Amino acid sequence: MRIDKFLKLSRIIKRRSVASDACDSGRIVINGKQAKPSKDVKVGDEVTVSFGDRAITFKVLSVDERQTKQSASEMYEIISNTIEEEK
Repeated sequence: MRIDKFLKLSRIIKRRSVASDACDSGRIVINGKQAKPSKDVKVGDEVTVSFGDRAITFKVLSVDERQTKQSASEMYEIISNTIEEEK
């Protein structure tokens, strides 16, 4: 599954176009490498998403395209959720 679609289906990012823009601007990293919107994500991949001063790192548990609002959070497991403090 494409990373932009995964981020939308898992409800980490609300819209697929916003997820694509985040990939294009270098805020999405898969297994230590910057990701383009078309990059495929697989079970076991480690993804980092940066939102301004916040970064979420999670492990992909499922790439099933049929998700409900309740089961969307079962697609990933959060490894770290950090906030950068101003110096």
